[in-house]
Amino acid sequence: MYFIVILFGITQQVFVRGRLFVAGDAVATAESLRSMELLWRSGLVLEIGMLFATIALAWVLHCLLRPVSKELSLLALLFCLSAVAVEASYTLRALEALFPLGSGAYLNAWTTEQLAAMSYLSARAHVLGFGVALLLFTPFFFVVGYLIFKSGYFPRVLGVLYQIAGGSYLAYGTTQILAPKLAGTVFAIIAGPAFIGELSLCLWLLIRGADPYGRNGWRPGATSSAQSRPEPGVTT
Repeated sequence: MYFIVILFGITQQVFVRGRLFVAGDAVATAESLRSMELLWRSGLVLEIGMLFATIALAWVLHCLLRPVSKELSLLALLFCLSAVAVEASYTLRALEALFPLGSGAYLNAWTTEQLAAMSYLSARAHVLGFGVALLLFTPFFFVVGYLIFKSGYFPRVLGVLYQIAGGSYLAYGTTQILAPKLAGTVFAIIAGPAFIGELSLCLWLLIRGADPYGRNGWRPGATSSAQSRPEPGVTT
């Protein structure tokens, strides 16, 4: 699930949104969307698939980290679902960007430049919405990173790297709201730490995996949480 999230996210960002959306130029963006409409729609399918995979991933991490703290793992799951809901709503804005570029007779009421501007505003809202969703994801990264650090069956460095990724997204999302002209520069700075933090956990799960109740897994007394006991019926 995590590999799908990373793969789809990079493909959408680099090969779809980054290729078709021309920042600051509504006419050029409209021409790109008209000429490569199928690519834009394919990117939306990838984004929706990424959201499905993100929900599944959040549930898996909730199950893996529940022995450390049921309450905090549930809190992380709720943070993730709320961010996914916001990102899904902004995905509709990307689809909306195609509406003014259609061939309906009712569109003759506006000039070509006005239609391009309406399309650009919807596409721009989609880009900004993605940044807001990343901002809302940051509590998920902080909580999951803490639980990984305290678990004892994940390397602690993974928890630290995951929280650094969350801090990177916090910086980028905040900059998009407070100083949007600097967002591109901030993204170039945080892209590396965020990618390393997420990819590290992804590779660990793919290669090593995690067994909370295995030989090197959770043990009574390994954490101070009073609720960190195995569920009834689970053999430790």
